[in-house]
Amino acid sequence: MEKNIEIAGMEITGPLIKGSFIERPNRFVTIVKVGNKSVKSHLPDPGRLREILTPGRELYLRKAIKSDNRKTDYSTILAKYNGELVSLVTALPNQFVKECIDSRILLFLKDFELVKPEVVHGNHRFDFLLKDKSGDPFYLEVKSVTYVENGIAEFPDAVTDRGKRHAQSLQALVETGFQAGILFVVQRSDAHSFQPMWERDPKFGKALVNAYQAGVHVWCITTRISKTNMTYEKKIPVNLQPI
Repeated sequence: MEKNIEIAGMEITGPLIKGSFIERPNRFVTIVKVGNKSVKSHLPDPGRLREILTPGRELYLRKAIKSDNRKTDYSTILAKYNGELVSLVTALPNQFVKECIDSRILLFLKDFELVKPEVVHGNHRFDFLLKDKSGDPFYLEVKSVTYVENGIAEFPDAVTDRGKRHAQSLQALVETGFQAGILFVVQRSDAHSFQPMWERDPKFGKALVNAYQAGVHVWCITTRISKTNMTYEKKIPVNLQPI
């Protein structure tokens, strides 16, 4: 059984500032009460997040580095939901998976080595290029998951044409003789299985099923989030049966 191992170097940079959610005027901005004032904070996750971003929700912000191009002084990093922290940083899973590959913590990827991140093949960019023990390439795409209901993690919580294209592109790679996979990273620990969110984006669900049936690997892992780090929790079953 895969152990719960803390990944060195996967700290969540602080210090974090506690606040409470007020409103979300657009996909990338939250208004948060911090002390006696309201502040505007960048939201790194463009998903719907309607079950998480409710009035009064406990949030944790990080002060942003000042930049001429930046419109907010803070970034919204974590939310507290049902007693546990959920990461709202969609870039974090890619950093985390890189550490996992380098550390060989994920048993299903233990026979692969990282060649390079952000690799272009044809007209598509994929998150990672790996190689197996024979030196054969393996293309890996990573997806961030924050939605969990009744212990079931689901993706996407907003329509994703980009996600559909990634699944189709990985399928095309496999059909031409390459190896490929999609790894869903749940940025919370309360999920025991994963499935596509069929009611939200059936086209993505169908593309994922088609990719899997063509030979694309589909995995999902959960993580545990604290105010200081992200740790690997476990690999969970994937259910691709349409609802």
